[in-house]
Amino acid sequence: MKSVVTTVIAAADAAGRFPSTSDLESVQGSVQRSSARLEAAEKLGNNIDVVARDSYDACIKKYPYLNNAGEAHSTDTFKAKCARDIKHYMRLIQYCLVVGGTGPLDEWGIAGGREVYRALGLPTAPYVEALSFARNRGCAPRDMSPQALTEYNALLDYAINSLS
Repeated sequence: MKSVVTTVIAAADAAGRFPSTSDLESVQGSVQRSSARLEAAEKLGNNIDVVARDSYDACIKKYPYLNNAGEAHSTDTFKAKCARDIKHYMRLIQYCLVVGGTGPLDEWGIAGGREVYRALGLPTAPYVEALSFARNRGCAPRDMSPQALTEYNALLDYAINSLS
């Protein structure tokens, strides 16, 4: 699983050297932010069903044409799969918060995700909209501390940019 620690060690190893001072400072920064990431993961875990449902509703509201016959959201099965995918992305973001890196999202959500959507003729814009809604609905201190929200939003931005 890719994390700050594994990335630093792999980069140093590939270069045939020990981790540098800046490498170790990067790891130290990640460790210092770990309590904020864990807070964000806990808060997201406690509300993941609501966040995913609200995000799903926002994407369908923005793209109502998807409900038309023959479109990506035209049957109950398609609707359930879309809602499932949004929740899956939120769960991957929660995993990333725990490990302190983008590994879970890269390995299970992004790698091939866009290709699968293209092969099935599914637009990525609704997923981007759902993740953007989740990013914009977060509020400190209502939902989590400012630092936890920063960590959460950074991963949402990463996912949004990867799917855009």
